[in-house]
Formats: sequence, structure tokens, C-alpha cells
Amino acid sequence: MTKLLPLSRVHADDVENLLDGAFGADRHQRTAYLLRQGMTVIDHLSFAIIDDNQLVATIQCWPISVNGAPMILVGPVAVSPERQNQGLGQTLMNAMLTAVMASDAPMAMIGDPEYYGRFGFSADGTSGWRLPGPWEPRRLLLRNPSNSELPEAGMVGPRLPDSAL
Repeated sequence: MTKLLPLSRVHADDVENLLDGAFGADRHQRTAYLLRQGMTVIDHLSFAIIDDNQLVATIQCWPISVNGAPMILVGPVAVSPERQNQGLGQTLMNAMLTAVMASDAPMAMIGDPEYYGRFGFSADGTSGWRLPGPWEPRRLLLRNPSNSELPEAGMVGPRLPDSAL
């Protein structure tokens, strides 16, 4: 039986093993990891999918900012390789978007616009942003449903715990 759970109910080692399987053991070298380094996952926006007592997919969200403007970093969205193309990523994205809906907070992610465009993410508004490592500009995506005022240019980085969203 497939169940959606808060990520906090899943053992951290299981999450790490899933992420290694989905992205490779060298994933910590990626720019997205530099963005969330030292940050704590946002619990109420991070989920897991369990099937037959096995972790098969996760989504995590993190506090970031652009020149001090608070945002949420979405990702990684990870699905076990043998379970891809079964709608699990879509289920996770929908659960996260439902959880964040009350605030309509701006969100950023590094991902494929062809996939994440269906959830309202696009590269519009991110061309002047910089990241702490290499990235493809077309893959730096933004979802800003409330049209919050965000800097047109600046460095994207971790958000201090005391800065509100």
C-alpha cells in the first residue's frame, strides 16, 4: 500500500540511500547542495512516499533568500529509479504545493522547466540571479504565485533562521 507521510517520519539513512540511488553518491558536489548547506529542512513542506514499508520517493524544501528576500528552495525531488514515471514526483509536488498554498510564498528550484512548468515554475525573473556554483540559467526556476517583490539580480543563498517568510 502506498502512503504519503511527513518526511520527518522516515529514517534519515533511508532518505540518504534513496537520494544516492536517484542522483548518485557524488550529489553533494551539486550547486543545489551548496544552497542548502547548513540549513534545516522545512518540515511541513517535506514529504515521503512509502510503498510496502519501503521509501520510494521524497521531496524536501529549504529556507533560502535572494539578497535577503526570503524564499523556499524546492528539492531534491527524488524517486527511486525503478519507480520513476509512475506519478510519484507529481504526487509529491502536489502535496508540497497544497501545504504551502496558505502563504503562497515564492519558491525557487533547479530543475527541468519542461517538467516543473506544469506546477507554475519558470525561469522568468531569475536571469539576474547568481548561485554559489555552476548552473544552467534555463534550469533556475521560480514560482511566485503572489507576485512578491523579489530582487531582479543578486546572490541566492541560505536564509538565516530568524528571517521570516
